[in-house]
Amino acid sequence: MQLLHARALFACPCSCCTPVCCSRGSGCSRHRRGPQYPDLGRRRAGGRALLPVAMNSSPRPGASPSAPGAPLGPQAMQQVLDNLLGLPSAPGAADLDLIFLRGIMESPIVRSLAKAHERLEETKLEAVRDNNLELVQEILHDIGHLVQQDSTAAELARILREPHFQSLLETHDSVASKSYETPPPSPVLDPTFSNQPVPPDAVRMVGIRKTAGENLGVTFRVERGELVIARILHGGMVAQQGLLHVGDVIREVNGQEVGSNPRVLQDSLRHASGSVVLKILPSYQEPHPPRQVFVKCHFDYDPASDSLIPCKEAGLRFSAGDLLQIVNQDDPNWWQACHVEGGSAGLIPSQLLEEKRKAFVKRDLEVASTSAGALCSSLSGKRKKRMMYLTTKNAEFDRHELLIYEEVARMPPFRRKTLVLIGAQGVGRRSLKNKLIMSDQARYGTTIPYTSRKPKDSEKDGHGYHFVSRGEMEADIKAGHYLEHGEYEGNLYGTKIDSIRAVVNAGKMCILDVNPQAVKVLRTAEFVPYVVFIEAPSAETLRAMNRAALESGVAIKQLSAGLRKS
Repeated sequence: MQLLHARALFACPCSCCTPVCCSRGSGCSRHRRGPQYPDLGRRRAGGRALLPVAMNSSPRPGASPSAPGAPLGPQAMQQVLDNLLGLPSAPGAADLDLIFLRGIMESPIVRSLAKAHERLEETKLEAVRDNNLELVQEILHDIGHLVQQDSTAAELARILREPHFQSLLETHDSVASKSYETPPPSPVLDPTFSNQPVPPDAVRMVGIRKTAGENLGVTFRVERGELVIARILHGGMVAQQGLLHVGDVIREVNGQEVGSNPRVLQDSLRHASGSVVLKILPSYQEPHPPRQVFVKCHFDYDPASDSLIPCKEAGLRFSAGDLLQIVNQDDPNWWQACHVEGGSAGLIPSQLLEEKRKAFVKRDLEVASTSAGALCSSLSGKRKKRMMYLTTKNAEFDRHELLIYEEVARMPPFRRKTLVLIGAQGVGRRSLKNKLIMSDQARYGTTIPYTSRKPKDSEKDGHGYHFVSRGEMEADIKAGHYLEHGEYEGNLYGTKIDSIRAVVNAGKMCILDVNPQAVKVLRTAEFVPYVVFIEAPSAETLRAMNRAALESGVAIKQLSAGLRKS
């Protein structure tokens, strides 16, 4: 079919489009500027005749024409554009009309309309049959006599009898037949209540039986003028019953409205006895399971003397060395913990709060009202010392480290890898180490120190000392390969960490007599040390030992004057 002229198909009645006034052979100024194509978005009635004309045009050789009713997708659009390339050879086809028609077909609007048409014409999935369970039963009946003879038939029968496969087919048949059923009504709730909207101020009544003076194990806070449960202590009465949750709003107690003072509410609940009915607005927050975190305390704490604790009665008292289980860490300042031996949970200061409290530097003098007094006070008061961490000053940083809590874990008895003896100088650590090693050399061992001094004539490397150069030893010290090191008479001495590993790998317990600063490096999962502190004897015992050593000629030094006076 020949294309009709574009002027006849797309005659626009409005004055916004530039009409085609002449042929291309004339010297019209409009054609010298190039053809003026109309905007497709402004076309109305004439544009609907273009699409069937382009699709029914004669295709070029090798291209198959579009079938009637075929989906107008990207392939169909591309086929139409390919057909337009072969139209210039057709009789009566003008170049201007073909360019105009190709511009319309390549426009984004027409492509969007084609995609929308394809989406609307998509065929929906239809089930082949909705009685697959009956089909499976027929198959099982047909292959029943083959199960004992053919392994493939036996495997097919086993798969078809699988409960999961049967459920899958049943679900498919239900969806295919559209036989949906509503779930049965709940036997607990009223069927008329489920159709009604839940009021925003829905309340709940909670009954608690208690004796006078018994704590409920709950604290409150004021939030938007209402008393809200701030925390529930683990192991308390409320936590055991599970009727109240953090965030619940307390409205009434025994029919009486509560005010906005948490202290008054705490006192009224503490002195109440018998049945206590609370009217609350639930928060519907899911309770969290108790945490399995255990810590060892390194300070003493008494909640009665703590001015920062929100409730002194809810505090937990402990001493240095006690083991606690942390059950709640939601509050950044106050944790809930209990002793591992048992008992109810209480509030303890968190790591962050206690570090801030111990690191707080008080001024010696109060700030005066005058500017001169304020200047003098600021100059005379204590000031915080700020400095960056340096590995060379590790001992100084360890000396100022705040020991609050140390996390520990429950473990069954196991064999220790290292035995660390610490104590005052001259208390006898080396003597105890040598006696232990001599008592059972197959069980105990120790390290051989390294030194930078030159060996004597009677010394051999590996017997008593490992002899290395000073440069090599300084490089290893800088790289952190030494547990501890020191300098004596211009020579370096130290204990290498690899030597400890060598003793442990040999199946022995490594006995070390090191300085207390080295224990921090050893307290890892690799060495798991057993630390023993050797207490120094009393002053009278030291005097007697010194006199005995002087009389036997073993010692030539006497005790200091300060020790003799003590």
